[in-house]
Amino acid sequence: MARSAESVHAVIKAYDVRGVVGELIDAAFVQDVGGAFARLVRDDGAKKVVVGHDMRASSPDLVKAFAHGVTAQGVDVVLIGLASTDQLYFASGLFDCPGAMFTASHNPAEYNGIKLCRAGAKPVGQETGLATIAAEVIEGVPEFDGAPGAVTDEDVLERYASFVRGLVNLADMRPLKVAVDAGNGMGGHTVPAVLEPMPVTLEPLFFELDGTFPNHEANPLDPANLVDLQDHVRKTGADIGLAFDGDADRCFVVDELGNPVSPSAVTALVAERELAKEPGATIIHNLITSRAVPELVTELGGSPVRTRVGHSFIKQQMAETGAVFGGEHSAHYYFRSFWGADSGMLAGLHVLAALGEQERPLSELMAKYERYAASGEINSTVADAAERTAAVVSAFADRTTGVDRLDGVTVDLAGRAWFNLRASNTEPLLRLNVEAPTAEDVDALVTEILGIVRS
Repeated sequence: MARSAESVHAVIKAYDVRGVVGELIDAAFVQDVGGAFARLVRDDGAKKVVVGHDMRASSPDLVKAFAHGVTAQGVDVVLIGLASTDQLYFASGLFDCPGAMFTASHNPAEYNGIKLCRAGAKPVGQETGLATIAAEVIEGVPEFDGAPGAVTDEDVLERYASFVRGLVNLADMRPLKVAVDAGNGMGGHTVPAVLEPMPVTLEPLFFELDGTFPNHEANPLDPANLVDLQDHVRKTGADIGLAFDGDADRCFVVDELGNPVSPSAVTALVAERELAKEPGATIIHNLITSRAVPELVTELGGSPVRTRVGHSFIKQQMAETGAVFGGEHSAHYYFRSFWGADSGMLAGLHVLAALGEQERPLSELMAKYERYAASGEINSTVADAAERTAAVVSAFADRTTGVDRLDGVTVDLAGRAWFNLRASNTEPLLRLNVEAPTAEDVDALVTEILGIVRS
């Protein structure tokens, strides 16, 4: 059936499909997306599509509708059931076939969505297939006159767990007490499978799979959602805390004191470990990541490559440069050994291995990677992002040693401090990130910049 362009483009976005179930996303719509996706990958020669889903109540019925759309186009479906997003990527690599993950990550319970990939976990975005899918859903997906595909079930959890453990040297680990906040998301499914065979005492928090998120939003990027884990680490005397988002593709770290470890520091640590295995390798980092990352990579003889913010840019650069690893400030971590896809679990294993192969506590281990103070991302609602950005750049003109516009505007201040202003693509927001040698320097810059942005 044909659909309005407005309704389709409201949910088929730049990187995925996402919206409120029962409004713009329902079984009939998802069936059409499945059919259009099957036609897209069938043209690539794909014979089957692997499909996983998170713990949301709407996921099983949507998966069934999607599978019907795929098989109606003569393409087989392999259902892996409950899965994290990186478990779906693993299945796409394992079976060398396209994949679809049903999740809305950390969005509220009424949402659901689909993350699509080609064989080998290669991403599908607007320019690589989503625009084509949207166009067919709008016009009506053509019928297929051949035999329908078949649906089979395949459990890949243990193979996934074994695979990610095998990518990290865990042989020298001392026993660790590890607190994990799954946020009622898919970490409650994958963490036991991955960690229980290791020398780890697991201190679980909110492992019950519940798509209503009864305890807190499954978005550890918001400091408010780390409070429970911080308390749990202190209460249990854990050596480390790990927090996962709803679909468990992002991993955040808390040290033994209950203090958050910046994703930039995790990026630097993993980069050091990967460079030890492959000296001179390329490491990707986005422009919001701490300057400590490219500094460390350069000091270790590696090649740092700076990109725009967003997984599509990271994955593109990973493929083009052959980079061994890439990290983002949002706690997405990408590995060449994992088909260039992101895996928070794999990053978490690297941190556990680094902690466990020496005797210092995590706070001391990570100190070498925390070279600067940072503001984190601060959002301001503005009427004209371009005008406010120009006003800030003008105000700093006499102190600026460099300005670039790779993604928004990044202003360098004498090589020691810097800030970035980026407009949101979807909301009237201007996003500010500041880094400087001290917290006092950061606070002063944030106060000055926000005074201009919000005036």
